[in-house]
Amino acid sequence: MLPRKRAGEGAVLGESQTTNKGNDNESALPIASSVKKQRTTESVNNNGVAISRNGHNHSSSSDVDLSIMAPGDANHDIDEDLHSRQLAVYGRETMRRLFASNILVSGLQGLGAEIAKNLILAGVKSVTLHDEGVVELWDLSSNFVFTESDVGKNRALASVQKLQELNNAVVISTLTAPLSKEQLSNFQAVVFADISLQTAIEFNDYCHSHQPPISFIKAEVRGLFGSVFCDFGPEFTVYDVDGEEPHTGIIASISNDNPALVACVDDERLEFQDGDLVEFSEVQGMTQLNDGKPRKIRNARPYSFTLEEDTTNFGAYVKGGIVTQVKQPKVLNFKPLREALKDPGDFLLSDFSKFDRPPLLHLAFQALDKFVSELGCFPVAGSEEDAQKLVSVAASINESLGEGKLEDINPKLLRHFAFGSRAVLNPMAAMFGGIVGQEVVKACSGKFHPLFQFLYFDSVESLPAEPIDASDFKPLNCRYDAQISVFGSKLQKKMEDAKVFIVGSGALGCEFLKNIALMGVSCGSQGKLTVTDDDVIEKSNLSRQFLFRDWNIGQAKSTVAASAAAAINPHLNIEALQNRVGPETENVFDDNFWENLTVVVNALDNVNARLYVDQRCLYFQKPLLESGTLGAKCNTQMVIPHLTENYGASRDPPEKQAPMCTVHSFPHNIDHCLTWARSEFEGLLEKTPAEVNAYLSNPVEYAASMNSAGDAQARDNLERVLECLDKERCETFQDCITWARIKFEDYFVNRVKQLIYTFPEDAATSTGAPFWSAPKRFPHPLGFSTADPSHLHFIIAASILRAETFGIPVPDWVKNAKMLSEAVDKVIVPEFQPQKDVKIVTDEKATSLSTASIDDAAVINHLIGKLEKYRSNLPPGFRMNPIQFEKDDDTNYHMDLIAAFANMRARNYSIPEVDKLKAKFIAGRIIPAIATSTALATGLVCLELYKVLDGGHKLEDYRNTFANLALPLFSIAEPVPPKVIKHQDMSWTVWDRWVLKGNPTLRDLLQWLKDKGLNAYSISYGSCLLFNSMFPRHKERLDKKVADLAREVAKAELPPYRNHLDVVVACEDDEDNDIDIPQVSIYFR
Repeated sequence: MLPRKRAGEGAVLGESQTTNKGNDNESALPIASSVKKQRTTESVNNNGVAISRNGHNHSSSSDVDLSIMAPGDANHDIDEDLHSRQLAVYGRETMRRLFASNILVSGLQGLGAEIAKNLILAGVKSVTLHDEGVVELWDLSSNFVFTESDVGKNRALASVQKLQELNNAVVISTLTAPLSKEQLSNFQAVVFADISLQTAIEFNDYCHSHQPPISFIKAEVRGLFGSVFCDFGPEFTVYDVDGEEPHTGIIASISNDNPALVACVDDERLEFQDGDLVEFSEVQGMTQLNDGKPRKIRNARPYSFTLEEDTTNFGAYVKGGIVTQVKQPKVLNFKPLREALKDPGDFLLSDFSKFDRPPLLHLAFQALDKFVSELGCFPVAGSEEDAQKLVSVAASINESLGEGKLEDINPKLLRHFAFGSRAVLNPMAAMFGGIVGQEVVKACSGKFHPLFQFLYFDSVESLPAEPIDASDFKPLNCRYDAQISVFGSKLQKKMEDAKVFIVGSGALGCEFLKNIALMGVSCGSQGKLTVTDDDVIEKSNLSRQFLFRDWNIGQAKSTVAASAAAAINPHLNIEALQNRVGPETENVFDDNFWENLTVVVNALDNVNARLYVDQRCLYFQKPLLESGTLGAKCNTQMVIPHLTENYGASRDPPEKQAPMCTVHSFPHNIDHCLTWARSEFEGLLEKTPAEVNAYLSNPVEYAASMNSAGDAQARDNLERVLECLDKERCETFQDCITWARIKFEDYFVNRVKQLIYTFPEDAATSTGAPFWSAPKRFPHPLGFSTADPSHLHFIIAASILRAETFGIPVPDWVKNAKMLSEAVDKVIVPEFQPQKDVKIVTDEKATSLSTASIDDAAVINHLIGKLEKYRSNLPPGFRMNPIQFEKDDDTNYHMDLIAAFANMRARNYSIPEVDKLKAKFIAGRIIPAIATSTALATGLVCLELYKVLDGGHKLEDYRNTFANLALPLFSIAEPVPPKVIKHQDMSWTVWDRWVLKGNPTLRDLLQWLKDKGLNAYSISYGSCLLFNSMFPRHKERLDKKVADLAREVAKAELPPYRNHLDVVVACEDDEDNDIDIPQVSIYFR
């Protein structure tokens, strides 16, 4: 069950120190008093009247400030600018529950710090850091908040300041004395990252039996091995098991049968599964189904399913209807650790090639705990004696298990486990920090399915391919000693001398920079790390991109991130660039740059950039470590020269786009309405003002270009410009209100009247079928009313933005509902009569709504003449101010207008409306993102980085991953090898590039291929043909240098930094079979 109290209110948590950087004078206040002011925007006075922060009472009078937001947006308790990407994953209710949650994180080595970081970024109410130990040099391998100057300080005290910087709205406290069980009652969830099994059992018993139960998580990272145990109490309710939107379908027919067959339109495949519960709405005829009762389905198919209900005596289905999945809560009965150790149930499997590994690791972690409790220390890295002792302890525990004992305890694996058991590796800490951070969110909110109950993971494949000598594990009294105890000093040296290129420094990039700095990559005299990103820091970045602070807003991401990474490890040799990686920057990232790299790490947010970097890595044969996130999901892909396929070898299918006629005239979901709203916003406020300015800047040239085009698009452009400068030109704010009111009438009344006049409700298609059949929805015009707040929302946002385009000041009275209503009532709205000959596009394949006519050229000439007339009446130097859509500024009215546009249109078509936040997600195309999945992805990638930098690993040692923390699901598998092409005794893959040096002639190239049994019949450079055997004149080119031909024929510019060019050669074998050969590189310098 969920927590029912906000623990810790009115009292300082135990023996704690609390800091709150934003309000130093409040640092000693109790937690309840220290919650940040920005969360508490409204309180209630003694008379029950809500009082806002600025002291104005809210009343029902019409003389009140008009709230400028879409309906349903009266939620000021969440900073949506900061948390927008996280809100897209969790929703408001989960965020509110997080804001009320107090968390304990015990054990501040690398894992504890990563967990705390993710929770603080998520925005819980408070995090209490507990650790009784002091910082050692050893800790610097994994903990990003420690520096060498912290050695000797208490770990919790040394962590608090830097962790507080991540989010000033979270209260951070410290506990440095031993914990008592009773102190745990102050928290909704407790996480232990460094605790003995016996103490864990005692604390867990207390948490399990407490009322309400306290969610308990025990996590460990030991070298390349990790474990998590979760217990959220005897009865824990999960309200949303997967976080996905409920699936829906548009009904086409329902039979009067037992069971009933429901068929849906083939607009989109159904995502229902057998056993799902669904509910019906808007069904005409068989109205008995509209009762809101959940019904079970079976025989789910792509476009149909059967309903476990007898509809024989129901009314006959006529038309319409939406079917929607009903998500059911799920109750989980967790076992306490004491019982779960003996009867663990099913382990969460991560790597299917290691299906027998979890029971062995379950035993290994118990054996390690017993080893440490008996001997008072961890096994020494490289000590065969200690490793043998651990194997003996494991064997002893195994023998005591009776029937449940394992047949093989794998001493070789236990030896690796023993050697690295004291070390907390940064990639493992990052990975498990993401997993555990997400489990805490689940515990506090009931959002997503918890881990039930054990997860074990290892990455022994990350160890060097060659055996490590025992002396190589010896500590060097440096910050990398923990890592050296696992991998040895030889690999550490390779890592320090690596030349790494990180492309992007957003959420993934920040995590990678932190991980790489802690691992010591590029920290040696030969090493260099280059990071590039052309973006600047925005407020919405701060909830995930943890190297940035609010005072960095507006600065270059790569520069700030590089400085922060260098602060984590001052030995990091890093260069920050602000260049986008693409064809246009090949003078910056030239051949020499790529050839000198050791490895490339992508931290990008778009497919096109990923494909470009992939092609560069393919060309220069460099390893590429690829990853991406989407909400709680993440994936990693290893692209290793000659071992794996490249990133571009397999692609997702393109997203399905709604037909233009659907978006403009026949929407049937809110996405269509928002797509249309965004398009109208850009047309009215950006494109048309930009066209006006283009005309006014150079009327003669503009007129000439329109005449030259002479098409329907040019005619439409001119008509819009003319409207803007003539009948729709605004000079006062009242003009802007008039424009907004008439636009409302045009969009939501007149156009709908015209549509239903052209296609009445009983209209039929050319085949005789009803025109308004699913998925089309029959619309209804709106009746404007100043009493409807949503109508006024549209007017105020539209008039303010219209005023901005004309440079008209916005008066203060505009937010006063009464005064605004009076201004709107002054507007005279022309009567509208539908017309017979209006053409409305219904063809789903149409790509333009403009209809060409034979007299377009004459109309264009006439419009240009009229424009000249109106231009002469404009003030000197008149220009408009085009508005570029910006979703992340809630004060600019952009999303207010788009939400109002979309919701009024939705109301026309009886589509459920959305609040401004949901509109922002869809219209702003916001990618849902949270810190936990980012941390998981980068941790997994850095485990692969060990393998890449070691250099001796085989395909089967590498791992690609898909993970969904919401379920939770981990799918880890070997990468796919590249496709091999064979010819005679040769073979090659996409990784191969044939190189011909010495500035060869065309004849040299043809002979070189002939010697391989290949007859070249066509050679091209870019899109230009240099040689084709069918053209006799091309034989004159045989004795010319290939580079010279490229310059002469293809007009190629070969700058000084280029020493070769690439040609594509089409070849046949001696039997005239086409042979697909690698790209051929011709070196001319």
